[in-house]
Amino acid sequence: MAKLGIDKDFLRDFAKLERSVQDRVSEVFAKFEQATHAGMHLEKVNNARDDRFRTIRIDKFWRGVVLAPESGDSFTLLKVLPHDDSYTWAQRRQVSVNAATGRIEITDCVAIEATLPELVKMADRAPALLFEAISDVDLTRLGIDDQTLRFARVLTDVVQLDASRAFLPQNQWDALYGLAAGLTPEEVWAELGIAPGHAPFDTGDVGAAVERTLDRVVLVDGPDELMEIFRHPFALWRVYLHPAQHQVAHTTFSGPARITGGPGTGKTVVALHRAHHLAGLGAGPVLVTTFTSTLSSSLEAGLRLLTGSAEVRDRIEVRHVDQLSYQIFSERHGRAAILRDKEEKDVWKKIVKRLELPFTETFLAEEWRQVVLAQGVTSAAEYLAAKRAGRGRRLGTRQKAQLWQAMWEFEEELKRRKVWTHETICVEATRLLEERPAKPYRHIVVDEAQDLHPVQWRLLRAAVEEGPDDLFVAGDTHQRIYGNRVSLRDVGIKIAGRSSRLTINYRTTAEILAWSLGMLRGEPIDDMDGGLDTVAGYRSQVHGPGPELKGFTTQRAELDGLAARVREWLASGVEPREIGIAARSNVLADTAIAVLERADVPVRSLAKAGQDDDVVRAGTMHRMKGLEFRCVAVIGAGEHVLPPPSAITPVAEDELTHAHDLQRERCLLLVACTRARERLSVSWHGAPSIFLSGFTS
Repeated sequence: MAKLGIDKDFLRDFAKLERSVQDRVSEVFAKFEQATHAGMHLEKVNNARDDRFRTIRIDKFWRGVVLAPESGDSFTLLKVLPHDDSYTWAQRRQVSVNAATGRIEITDCVAIEATLPELVKMADRAPALLFEAISDVDLTRLGIDDQTLRFARVLTDVVQLDASRAFLPQNQWDALYGLAAGLTPEEVWAELGIAPGHAPFDTGDVGAAVERTLDRVVLVDGPDELMEIFRHPFALWRVYLHPAQHQVAHTTFSGPARITGGPGTGKTVVALHRAHHLAGLGAGPVLVTTFTSTLSSSLEAGLRLLTGSAEVRDRIEVRHVDQLSYQIFSERHGRAAILRDKEEKDVWKKIVKRLELPFTETFLAEEWRQVVLAQGVTSAAEYLAAKRAGRGRRLGTRQKAQLWQAMWEFEEELKRRKVWTHETICVEATRLLEERPAKPYRHIVVDEAQDLHPVQWRLLRAAVEEGPDDLFVAGDTHQRIYGNRVSLRDVGIKIAGRSSRLTINYRTTAEILAWSLGMLRGEPIDDMDGGLDTVAGYRSQVHGPGPELKGFTTQRAELDGLAARVREWLASGVEPREIGIAARSNVLADTAIAVLERADVPVRSLAKAGQDDDVVRAGTMHRMKGLEFRCVAVIGAGEHVLPPPSAITPVAEDELTHAHDLQRERCLLLVACTRARERLSVSWHGAPSIFLSGFTS
């Protein structure tokens, strides 16, 4: 019985094919498993450099290119192209096995041979060569084969290497790119996921290489799984792991571990694979969690795309942290009455007035959350001794006594009304968990860790027994979009020596990434473990146009400009579902939706759009977290809109909190902009936001 593998890069191509061609591809390959070798109508390619390539008829115009085995019945679908293009593609290329990684590679031999003569001439005239300091031995150990080695030896500039990405084998290009970026051979080995001292793989066994190349080839188990892949081609493309990511996802750690990385570096993908791997070990239930229901749903959808037995998937629970705390709380206390935001603000106002305090209700609420709750303070003595890092306003002993009285009265008022806040439910759930002799989970995987509050971290610490692989944390403090700050050590999560960092962006073009990260350059961003994080080293290997920035005189003119931009993207072949609109407020997002509807653009709010709805999606910057689009328009990036004054603590009230608020808003803009894969438009009316200073003329 024939077995079929699907090349990862074909999934991107498939998503761009016309629907009629997609349907025909699905029909042909759904029958593939039942076909015999003789009955598949696979044709050899004349004048091919590699006699393992075959073509298969899709229809009169389209052909599939398949890698056939030298023996056995395992085939890999590589391309679907117009008839003549399919034969040309196969005639130019050769399949090989990377000696260092053991993975399958495809080289455009014709492109290399055509480029070499001119590169040799340039090398003869150049004062220095790009890789002259790297020995042949090191290059060979990194998996560079003879043909690529000859090519690398005549490169004189990184621009030449950048242009060669289209025809060099991916793993080999990655290795050369890392060396050109200044990494040592040892650092490149780590990025490629190559174990030090690993013996070279058998480069003659292509069949075994296909089985090992799980970062590039998905092995299909039957027509149902094939149809699921073709229904969600790009979503599935995202769950593949780079070898370095695979290594982190499958390592055994002696305790809590963490992975960090900038936007688009694949932290969430690693977290999902980590959960799947731990569930496969069978030691106990795995919790996958994050801070909002929207992201929780996204994680659940991602897990469904991972292959594996139903038994393994059934060992994984996906729920956000508040869901977990409510469940534990309700098992003991039943349903809780939650104090609404406006009601809470009114309580603080009354306390300020009754005690005649020289503090605002906002300052009191934040002091309660960021000091009392964050540090588990339960008495006046503990509050007087508590650290107030992150709280810029200095307080004397008398002021602290006043504040403690106010916070004590607030908690007493909660008891009197028999109501709870989300945080106090979490605190109570943690206490209940600490009383239990057995913990509900064996492993916990946390995504978007930078936005969890300390009380939520204590809950998670209490929900899993301390031990190997107990907690796995994925996050990026450059993308913190809420005001929560935490030291993992202070909440009992020690990750020293078990932290990895991803640096390669797989989503956003280099131009969009560089521009977006520029907004945070020089900002002191904490790393959640007592140090500072950095954007140094983050890079993308995909290039495209830079962001388009444009100001307008009025909001109406700006939104008319948005409609014109969206229509332009649609006319160029971008599907509606591949376009996202980000605004700082719900009001502006809803206004944009109304304008686009009048322009006959299919559009819906992020809150209401279904996963398969073919519509433009518009929503707040907060709701954009965890999503991605081919094209993104960020609107309302104006002086008094971003940041909104209501989101920024006045300097006179708390200077440090003011700075943190501004940083949080910068991070929010970074998140919105880096949802774009290919095109980014940023607009405003009136004067531009202070965050765009230096980027606009």
